[in-house]
Amino acid sequence: MDRNVSLFSDFDIYLFKEGNHFNAYEKLGSHIIEVDGQKGTYFAVWAPNAEKVYVIGDFNGWSLNHPLAPRWDSSGIWEAFIPGVDKGTKYKYYIISKYGYHLQKGDPYSFFWETPPATASIVWDLEYKWADDEWMKNRAKYNSLSSPISIYEVHLGSWRRVPQEGNRFLTYRELAEWLPKYVKDMGFTHVEILPVMEHPFYGSWGYQTIGYFAPTSRYGTPQDFMYLIDSLHQHGIGVILDWVPSHFPQDGHGLSFFDGTYLYEHQDPKKGYHPHWHSYIFNHGRNEVRNFLISSAIFWLEKYHVDGLRVDAVASMLYLDYGRAPGEWIPNKYGGKENLEAIEFIRRCNETVYEKYPDTQTIAEESTAWPLVTRPTYLGGLGFGMKWNMGWMHDTLSYFSKDPVYRKYHHNNLAFSIWYAFSENFVLPLSHDEVVYGKGSLLNKMPGDNWQKFANLRLLFGYMYAHPGKKLIFMGGEFAQCNEWYHEESLHWHLLEYPQHQGIQRLVKDLNNLYKNEPALHELDFDPSGFEWIDFTDAEQSIISFLRKGRDPKQLICVVCNFTPVPRFNYRIGVPFRGYWKEVLNTDSELYGGSNCGNMGGLMTENLSIHGRPYSLNLTLPPLGVLFLKWQDE
Repeated sequence: MDRNVSLFSDFDIYLFKEGNHFNAYEKLGSHIIEVDGQKGTYFAVWAPNAEKVYVIGDFNGWSLNHPLAPRWDSSGIWEAFIPGVDKGTKYKYYIISKYGYHLQKGDPYSFFWETPPATASIVWDLEYKWADDEWMKNRAKYNSLSSPISIYEVHLGSWRRVPQEGNRFLTYRELAEWLPKYVKDMGFTHVEILPVMEHPFYGSWGYQTIGYFAPTSRYGTPQDFMYLIDSLHQHGIGVILDWVPSHFPQDGHGLSFFDGTYLYEHQDPKKGYHPHWHSYIFNHGRNEVRNFLISSAIFWLEKYHVDGLRVDAVASMLYLDYGRAPGEWIPNKYGGKENLEAIEFIRRCNETVYEKYPDTQTIAEESTAWPLVTRPTYLGGLGFGMKWNMGWMHDTLSYFSKDPVYRKYHHNNLAFSIWYAFSENFVLPLSHDEVVYGKGSLLNKMPGDNWQKFANLRLLFGYMYAHPGKKLIFMGGEFAQCNEWYHEESLHWHLLEYPQHQGIQRLVKDLNNLYKNEPALHELDFDPSGFEWIDFTDAEQSIISFLRKGRDPKQLICVVCNFTPVPRFNYRIGVPFRGYWKEVLNTDSELYGGSNCGNMGGLMTENLSIHGRPYSLNLTLPPLGVLFLKWQDE
């Protein structure tokens, strides 16, 4: 054992102390190296309030025979090189606190963990030969805010299972054979994976993270997960990971009370304990914690070629009173409820991500009206690339849940979203949160008989793809799963034996392809010049109509939505250009399980002015349907 070996330079320590060491995973943790011709593992851990630190593991019978040495520079880092310790070795840190606590902790920077409920870290390397050069070279185009971004949200452990083998998970490598082909065939551009970082409690879906530098071992090794991402990239699919820098679980082998003090979390429970999730809140004002979290963000982009991070629970970070009653929170230094330390952390994290990887995206799951979430930090924004539009999701699902006979009284729910649609760079989410805990599946949120339920779901998807903003659908929604999502079982793929479910799946595929192929539907998603109302005042018949436009003024799509089960004949709308308007998609087509009510593929304008436009179309509107009409340049 050599306690004089170190991977840290003086500059590393300087950056670490000031909170600007964003590749800390290259120094802290366990690293297989060679010293004087002898192979072994270098260990380093931050534990500033420890009296002694040992590495215990299966290499020494879990004994206290291998102490780490504290560095002389008051960094709080303990380190040592142990010869003979190789890849696959299980280990923990045994920490004796200055305050008398004896603790056994996993390595916060470990690249690999035992499969829960086992709790040891594992010495591992990240060597892998990537084959996604073509994707990486071009991904700035695929991730551009003016490109089509249609996201398939996935929980890896329940997308498919193997019922013949005890309902087991698919491995990362098995998923690599199935998932990319399916996503590509369905026309999605990206997958978003619910947190894959190691987590003790499977029922948390990964949102109670313990291994911020390790994919869960439930499905395989780090290299297996790299293989899955590699395969997705080779199929032209971007990869977004859910990431949780807001809070962490209480499990004793994790970050909580790490060196016998509240090291990663705030000590005062009014700031450091989350009452909703029974978890600890990161102390974002501590430099070393900022190193840890921003290093984690950079790690997934650097080592795993990830294309974006969707940051969970941003609202819980922004507000000191989030989930708390009066008297249960501590105001900031100005007396306000804004969490100034967390805000600064978020900005610094986004700045670092875009500085190092400008061809990636960060996406905020932020549920309040906090301003400038997706605006640059130099303008006072938080610096995210995009934000989930929770307001659109709530208003839309509330509207769709109502019987069509009452929808005319809630017509403003449809028009209201456009008032703020361009205030942020929005993603329209129909996410996992909407199909759990008694909320019902998307299909079962819909009112009416069986035919109307499917028609309403087709209408919902058509309306979403027509509305400005990028798209996100949680797995199972694309073929109208009947039951709520349950993480312990596979999606109900057998439903695709039935024509109505096949129809929904085919519609989502066609909507994805239309969205990708028509610049008018994606180029100006975040620019008000890409949208123009035709008429949003027809509440009595529950009909809205609008134009979507590309940068080229000749790229024009007219969208008409009928939110009642009554077909509307001779329904006239004004359009700006004369000529033929082709019906490029009709959600009521028999191909999708509809009644085939439409306009025989398109129609010519008439020289009759309406809605302030010189020409008009005399349309047949299908029941509970959406029409997409493309102007054909003469």
